[in-house]
Amino acid sequence: MKASEFDKKFDDNKEDILQYLDLSKIKKHSPAHKRVNVDFPPWMVQGLDKEAGRVGVTRQALIKMWLAEKLDTGHFTS
Repeated sequence: MKASEFDKKFDDNKEDILQYLDLSKIKKHSPAHKRVNVDFPPWMVQGLDKEAGRVGVTRQALIKMWLAEKLDTGHFTS
């Protein structure tokens, strides 16, 4: 199904779209957040901002995505 067809079904709200989704890959994340502060050198912030703009997300969202990818692949496990 094309994305435009899926969008139309969603927008029209006449059909249950769950049948078109792969729910096996859904991960439940805890709604609780813990704030951390990280200091980055200016060159790194500039690089993050450039990549975040290219992808179309905020700097914070980009950092979260990248860390989640690394954690999901087991790069930080002991």
